[in-house]
Amino acid sequence: MLGCTAGEGHLATSAHLSSAAVAEALAQDIVAQAYALGAQMIVLKEFPRGDRPDLACFEHEGFARAPSMPMTVLDIDYDSFDDYMQKALSTKTRRDLRRKFRAAQPSNLKMTVTDNAASFVDELYPLYLQTYERSNFHFEKLTKDYFRRLGSEMSDKTRFFIWYRGNTLMAFALCMVEGDEIFAEYAGLDYDFALDLHLYHYISRDVIGWAITHGYKRFRSSGLNYDPKLHMRHRLDPIDLYVRHVSPAANWIIRLALPWIVPARYDATLRKFADYRQIW
Repeated sequence: MLGCTAGEGHLATSAHLSSAAVAEALAQDIVAQAYALGAQMIVLKEFPRGDRPDLACFEHEGFARAPSMPMTVLDIDYDSFDDYMQKALSTKTRRDLRRKFRAAQPSNLKMTVTDNAASFVDELYPLYLQTYERSNFHFEKLTKDYFRRLGSEMSDKTRFFIWYRGNTLMAFALCMVEGDEIFAEYAGLDYDFALDLHLYHYISRDVIGWAITHGYKRFRSSGLNYDPKLHMRHRLDPIDLYVRHVSPAANWIIRLALPWIVPARYDATLRKFADYRQIW
């Protein structure tokens, strides 16, 4: 596999090598390397749509391209969360969101933001597992040490949003920041209360509101859970898989089958996004 085990893949560059040159070198040699390692399948995992011109050389080398479950992006260049709701959302969506926020209000949830989760990772991790197990699609399963090390090794990029009710941790959201963008990566909810309190919408409001206050202009989110994102006016942010089998005969079948077996083709909510065709 080429790419990132927990997020988007990106091509490395340097002062002397362009991303296109890096891609060309990889495309020409990767099959031989796979043979040497005894690997049968080669996968480039979740490379952004903008890399398609540079990665076209992989398709010329027999790789099949197909969409992964796309990320999404929301423009948040507004004065406040209320300003965003008023200017970007429909009357029906605003009314529905306000009803959900009222449901959580009596619980007296308090949000804190930190760049290091080491001191409460034992509370945080079970909530991550609850959310992970409820998902219809399972990708990488993160370890407790992953959350612990992020804060110590990437504190300039990491933001943990934590919601407590009294002394009980009810929810968290792990985000990364870069430039004027904030990336929602992983979340954990206490599902004894999450549905009744509409915690997903509550924490989305708090994170987006915090991001607006701190000058971020775009809120990017990982894939899945598309229905609320559709109503909140997210746009799709496509990411691609490139797949090749080392056997030419098996690869011929994979190239035909891959576009028809990826889950993105059969997600009914994805088809409702105005920019759905861009994922292909």
